[in-house]
Amino acid sequence: MSLSRTSLSRRLFAAAGAAVLLLGVASCGGGEDKKASGAMPSELTFSILSAEGQASSGPLWQPLLDDMSKAIGVPVKPFFAGNYNVLIEAMRFNQTQVAWFSAKPALEAVDRAQGEVIARIVDPEGRDSYTSTLIVRKGSGITLDKVLACGKQYDFGIGDAQSTSGTLAPLTFLFNPRGIVPNQCFKTVRSASHQANAFAVATGVVDVATSNSVNTVFMRRENPQLASQIEDIWVSPPIPESGIVIREDLDPVLKEKLRSFFLTYGQGQGPEADRQRQVLAGLNYSMFRAADDSYLDPVREMVADQKLAEAKAKNDQAAVAAAERELAALRAKREVQP
Repeated sequence: MSLSRTSLSRRLFAAAGAAVLLLGVASCGGGEDKKASGAMPSELTFSILSAEGQASSGPLWQPLLDDMSKAIGVPVKPFFAGNYNVLIEAMRFNQTQVAWFSAKPALEAVDRAQGEVIARIVDPEGRDSYTSTLIVRKGSGITLDKVLACGKQYDFGIGDAQSTSGTLAPLTFLFNPRGIVPNQCFKTVRSASHQANAFAVATGVVDVATSNSVNTVFMRRENPQLASQIEDIWVSPPIPESGIVIREDLDPVLKEKLRSFFLTYGQGQGPEADRQRQVLAGLNYSMFRAADDSYLDPVREMVADQKLAEAKAKNDQAAVAAAERELAALRAKREVQP
């Protein structure tokens, strides 16, 4: 997807920021020297995406991390960042060893950061999927038909480039099938987090933006006034929920302790299980369900579909053929699965 010069500058700035943040993580006690491959580490670092940072998300996650530390016998500290690339690179360089990722970044971590999926999220209604949405300011009169008419009349907020629901899903399910390229469709295109895009829509900074059903739940709980100013005009098919990813080269005993911790957390009866369920409720979860990398296959299809759209836009026949082969193989795999 092509971007404006301003967007490119933002990405270059973000890349520089990622380097600074990774140096910061390393200086805080991480690094290859203390977490040698396959050795029992003295501590673990857990990656958490948060546009608002630790002050906002820390109180929600800290009880889970404290419980994790007790269960596995190794201290666990958080690493918050507002950019998925920062978190993926942190895992790639072994500055973080465990992460909460949405599906697309989880796929990136598996493919290039020695990541291994051990669990997926289940929401309070028992769903392990969620939806991407397109949001507008309530009462604006902007409809989906008007948005898809393009004409460069609206300012558009898209998600992080690595965001499953903020970028990949709307491209796959909404724009690509109609041959729409956002930069050619809208007056301006800006990339931001779901929270920032929602605020921008509510305050009239952008006319329409991507979001997701999880962000809607948090907005209604944390900022009902803001949530009341926004409405959905499009909802995607279900997409895989977030997952827990660990470094595949962690000590095998520690890996099994982590797997057991997540799969048993908040389960059973008694005061302790009830307390753990309250911790999960604060995160809008009900449990963690066992999963491996295959749960990311629907996202691999979406990525392949995006590659195909980009190859067709460039009239690159070799790339088109490669993307079509990849897409066909993924669809065949899905069709033979029970």
